[in-house]
Order: sequence, then structure tokens, then C-alpha cells
Amino acid sequence: MSSHSLTLENVTNGQRKRFASGTPELSPPQKRLCINAHMMENQKVANFSMGPNGMSKTSSSLVKKQGAEKKVLSIKNFKVHQKPCVDYERESWRCLQDAVVAIQESRPLKDNLTQEDLYRYVDNLITQRQPAQLYSDLRDLTEKHIKSKLEQFLSSSGDRLTFLRQLNDCWTHHCQQMKMVCNIFLALDRGYVLQNAQVSSIWDMGLELFRQYIMEEVVVENRCVDGLLMMVEKERAGETIDRSLIKSLLRMLSSLQIYHKIFENKFLIATDQLYSREGQRLIQERSVPQYLIHVDKRLLEESNRVLHYLDMSTKRQLIYSVEKQLLSEHKTHILQKGLESLLDQNRRKDLALLYSLFARIKGGLEDLCMHFNGYIKAFGKTIVINPEKDKVMVQELLDFKDKMDAVVAECFGNSEKFVFALKEAFEHFINQRLNKPAELIAKFVDGKLRAGNKEATEDELERLLDKIMVLFRFIHGKDVFEAFYKKDLAKRLLVGKSASVDAEKSMLSKLKQECGPGFTSKLEGMFKDMELSKDIMLAFKQHLQNMHRGGTSLELSVNILTMGHWPNYPVLEVQLPPDMVHYQQVFTKFYLGKHSGRKLQWQPTLGHCVLKAAFPHGAKELQVSLFQALVLFLFNETDNLNFREISNRTSIEEGELRRTLQSLACGKARVLLKMPRGRDVNNEDKFIYNKEFTNQLFRIRINQIQMKETSEEQQQTEERVFQDRQYQIDAAIVRIMKMRKVLPHSLLLTELYNQLKFPVKPADLKKRIESLIDRDYMERDKDNPNTYNYVA
Repeated sequence: MSSHSLTLENVTNGQRKRFASGTPELSPPQKRLCINAHMMENQKVANFSMGPNGMSKTSSSLVKKQGAEKKVLSIKNFKVHQKPCVDYERESWRCLQDAVVAIQESRPLKDNLTQEDLYRYVDNLITQRQPAQLYSDLRDLTEKHIKSKLEQFLSSSGDRLTFLRQLNDCWTHHCQQMKMVCNIFLALDRGYVLQNAQVSSIWDMGLELFRQYIMEEVVVENRCVDGLLMMVEKERAGETIDRSLIKSLLRMLSSLQIYHKIFENKFLIATDQLYSREGQRLIQERSVPQYLIHVDKRLLEESNRVLHYLDMSTKRQLIYSVEKQLLSEHKTHILQKGLESLLDQNRRKDLALLYSLFARIKGGLEDLCMHFNGYIKAFGKTIVINPEKDKVMVQELLDFKDKMDAVVAECFGNSEKFVFALKEAFEHFINQRLNKPAELIAKFVDGKLRAGNKEATEDELERLLDKIMVLFRFIHGKDVFEAFYKKDLAKRLLVGKSASVDAEKSMLSKLKQECGPGFTSKLEGMFKDMELSKDIMLAFKQHLQNMHRGGTSLELSVNILTMGHWPNYPVLEVQLPPDMVHYQQVFTKFYLGKHSGRKLQWQPTLGHCVLKAAFPHGAKELQVSLFQALVLFLFNETDNLNFREISNRTSIEEGELRRTLQSLACGKARVLLKMPRGRDVNNEDKFIYNKEFTNQLFRIRINQIQMKETSEEQQQTEERVFQDRQYQIDAAIVRIMKMRKVLPHSLLLTELYNQLKFPVKPADLKKRIESLIDRDYMERDKDNPNTYNYVA
């Protein structure tokens, strides 16, 4: 069966006009619906009258004319032109006005109107009247309602908290009402308002009116701000407040754009006044640690206050106010009153808090660093200057350095500024006492590197040496350290008291890295001499075996030393036993036979021996110095000798002999007895072989005396350092003058201070200049006495 199409275009203009008319008694929505229904009925009668077979007459005729030809069905909407009724605009506005008033009064809408109905009224009114008039009418309606709310605040007699709650309720209701109004008048907002930049949105219009008629009223403004400040003050005093209330009201002020104008300034002034009074009171009442904890607590509270209800724009000024009143105004007092005690007691947690707080204020870290530097200088000076602390000076310096390093690392965040202040302070106070710290550091190292020092493992010893090198860097007179270290190293090597060759070489390597190869060249030469001596002694023992002298009870070990590498020792002539003298001659002949042109000078000062002694209570081995051995050999022939006899038969220098006899007769292992008893050795004293000598040990060490430094040795070392410095000054002056030819006195001193590596006084430099002038290395200028000329 062929398909047919229907064309609905046969309605005349007269019919269109007739169908558009309607009944004026209906309200607009009902009227429109009825009009459409009426039109559809007429169309149905005019165009779709059906025949008995279910098809219209028109369609039947089309089918008959065109047969099976396919047709297209085209349906078009009617173009309906409506004319509003006379009362439609007034009726629509009346419905909208009633709806707005119902919203403002929080009651249900009349006539069961829905939001969609109200929205349709607004849409129709925009197209049928001026939108500006609709906007103006809505503004007037809103303004009237807000004005009516003012009276309740002016006549309110409740307390400040009640007033705040009343104001917050009003604001909350206003916001809810304006949201509903904005939803109803959304078409007006999106159409008219967006197209006119000078016109505020309906929401902003509501805010402006609330600000104008409620918040700009002086009574309301003052009571609101006073109430808010009261709540903040109570919370700062430790009371619990309604944070949601204060948050809502402050958000209201921000929304009305009067937060900064009416609240923030007064709030910051109140904050300044509160913390100013609090700071002045607590800095006197509390200790510094307690005060710092309180300040930190206050800063945290204010930060939380911003998070909970204050505007974020207030945070910077608020925190600055707390920092200024509690820290900046009292930073000098805090540092003077508390820093020293915190450092003395090593209160690192409080020091870290102090650092973090002072980092917040301008100039805080600079002041803290300056006081920290001053504390180190003052405390360190008490360690260095006091001669009574010489025995423990180095250990106290190491402990103090460790303590300050830990403070800088843990409390001050390893700040470069504080690290430098620490170094500068140590370098300053450690050189307040010339030469002595360098000498004591050298002796401290000697004590740690000696054999028998079981205080530390190898790793601990290595770490200790690293710490000592830190102190060594601070010392200006490094030549003093070198002189004493060299002397002590010689004793350790020659007497066999070195604890570890690896530790010795490690220390040597650290010194070389710090001061260069020139500083350690002689020290390295000492180690080379010891190694060569071992090879020579192996060859000498082989030589003795070839001479068939291996069966003797006397064994000889010799160290061949290069004089330029080792300290200078006084030449002493002592009377040796014949066997020793013979051995010396054999070795001298052997050595010179291998190294012709060299000269051997025997030095008995640091010689040491192991004697086999047969006491009535048992045999012992005595480890003694060469001088002690010479004295004990005399008692093989007799049991009783006086001081003069011993001196004549050994030729030992008197001072050295007294020390030797003291160690044998007055020490822990008394192999001799002194008559009369006493510590001091006099010329008339007698010494008797101790037949009753007993000791739990088989090998007894009595030669510790060799390791002890005498006052004469110390004085000689100091004089040697002074003499070496004079040579260095002379060499520097000649070197500078040779290069510059002519130089004023002041510039010459400046050049010398730059080149010399040890502290020197201007008077000492002037003496050396005069000495060189006397020796014709330089001369004064004839025209200007303050200028020197180099003499070629």
C-alpha cells in the first residue's frame, strides 16, 4: 500500500486571527494554556475531520489524485501574536511583591505559587516592561525591609554577647532571604545587570543596603566591634568563646567590605596594648626559658585565631604585633639575661626555640650571633688565661668546642653566620695567651700518642686527632707547636714509647695537609731515620755474627739520626762501663766503614736499657734510662754510695743526676734507699742498695723520667722558637726590601704582617730592622728617616 503525506498549511489568515483570541477572565498562565487548547480544537475541526475509514477527506482526495507517488509530511508551528491583558504587568508584580515580602517575613507563599511560577513572572515582565524599573522596585522593597530591622538594634538593651547574637541572626536571615530573591530574579540578574556595568548585582545590592542602613549606624557599628574585641580578649585570657559566632560576624564584615575599616585597626591596636603590658610584666616575672615558651604559645594561638575566624589579610600584621611587643622590645634583655645560662646549662631545646623566635624579628639573628660570639670569647678566655688550668686546658677546649658545635648544629641549624662566629671567637680567645696554648696542644697530642695510653681505640684516637687539628687551625704561633711536637715525637721514637706508628703517620699527614710539606719535612725525616736505623742494625747484627760475638750478654741497638731533622740535644760526656765503650767502638768502626766521610756523635740523653737484676726476693728486669743504668751498675761493687761518689764515677750533670736518683730512690719502684729520707736530693745524701725490694711484676718500668719534660728543656725549646722567629723576620725583611728597593716604614710593617705566620709585636720588628741596618742589609733614607733603602 502506498504511503501518503499530509500538509497542514491550509489554514486562512482569518482562521489564525480568530484562533488567537481568548477569554480575558483567566490569569496569564491559565489564559495561555486555554488559548492553545482552543486553537488546537479549531484546527482539529477544520483540518482533521475524519471519514468513516479513519482518514480525512482531504487526505483521500490526495491519494486518489497522486496514486502511489511518495509525499513528504511537513508540520510547522503556528505564529501566535499575543497581546497582554491590561492588568497583566500589575498582576505579575503584585505576585512577585507578595512573594518577596513573604520571603522577608519567613512565611509561606500565597496561592500556592512555586518558584517556577515566580521565575516565569520575572521573565515575562522583563520582556513587557523596562528592566530598570523592575530592578528599582525590587531595590525599594529590599531597602524598606532592611530599614525596618534597624529599630531592634537601636532599642536593644541586652549585653554585648546578646547583641552580637541578635546581629548575627539578622545577618544570617538576610543572606538566606537574598539568596532566595536572587534565585527568583535570576533572569533580571543575568540579563539587565550583566549588560549594565554600573548596576550592582541583586546580591551586592542587598549587601550595600545592609551595610548602609544597619552596619554604618554608629551605635550598631560600635557595639558590634566592641563585642568582637571583648570575645577575642576573653579567649586570649583563656576563656572559651563561641567561635562560630565571631567567625560569622567577621565574615559579615568582610562581605560588607568594612572589615579593615571598622574592625582590623581597632583589633590591632588592642593587640599591641595587650602584649605590650604582658611582655613588660612577664619578662620580669619569668625566667627566659619560661618566657620563650610563653611567646611561642602566643604566636601559635594567634596563628590559630587567623585560621578559625580572622581574615587571612590580618595575619601578617597580627603576628608582627606579637613579635614586636614580646620579642623585639625585649630582645636585648632576653639575650643578656638568658643566653649565658642557656649555654652554660646546655639547654639545647630552649636554645633552638630562642633561635627560631629571633629568626622572626628584624636583626634578631644578628644580635643573637653577636652575643653568642661574645659568650664564647668570654668563656674561652677563662680557660686559656688561667695558668692553674694548664693541665686540663686542651681537654676543656675540646669539650667546649664539641659543646658549641652541637649547639650550632642542633639549635642554630648550622647557620653559616653562627659557624663563622664560632670559629672567629675560638681564634680570638685561644691566642690571648701567646705560645702557651700551642705548647699545651703539642703536649696533649704527645700524651695521646704514647704507648700505654689505653683510653681510646684506634677509631676514637683518629677522631680525637681530627678534633685537635681543629684547635691547631686556630693557633697563630704554629711554629711553637712544631717545636714542642718535634721534641716529644723524638722522645717517643727514640725511647720506644710510641703507641702506634699508624697513628703517628696519620697525625703527620694531617699536619702536612694543613700547613704544607715544608712544615712536616723534618718530622718526615725523623721517621725515615728510624726506618734506616732498623736496616743498619740488621746489618750490624749480621756483622757481629760473622765476628763470632753473638754469645755476649750485652746487646746494643743504635739509632742513626740526621742532626738537621731532630731537636738539638746538649753534648754530655759520661763514664760508660768498659763493655759499653767497646760496643760503641765496634759499631763506630762498622758504620764508618760503610759510610765514609760521616761523623758519629754519641748522645746518651735518650738512651735506655733493660737490666737483669738479681734481688734476694727474686730476679727482675728493670727498664731504665742510660743514666739510671750507669748509677745501678755502681751498686754491683758496693751497697752504699753517697751523692758525690756517684757524681764523680758517672760524670752525669748534677741536675740530671738528682732527677735520676730521685726516680730510683723516691719513686714507686725504690731499688735504692735514700738516707736521710725525703723527696729532695742533697749533696750529703747516701744511697743504699735495697735488698728487700719486691714487686709483683717481673719487668718493671722505671724510665718514665725520660719522658718528663724539665723546665730547662721547656725554656730551651722556647728560646729556640724565639731564635727561629728572628731568623724568619730577618729573611722576610730582606726579601721584601730586595723586591721593593725603597719602602716606607709603615708599608714595610704591613708587608711583614702579611707574610709572617706567627704573632709579632711592632717593637720586635723595629729591633730586627735596626739589626739589619747595623749589618748593612738596608739603610735609612737621608732625606726621610721613615723610609728604608735596600743595600745591594
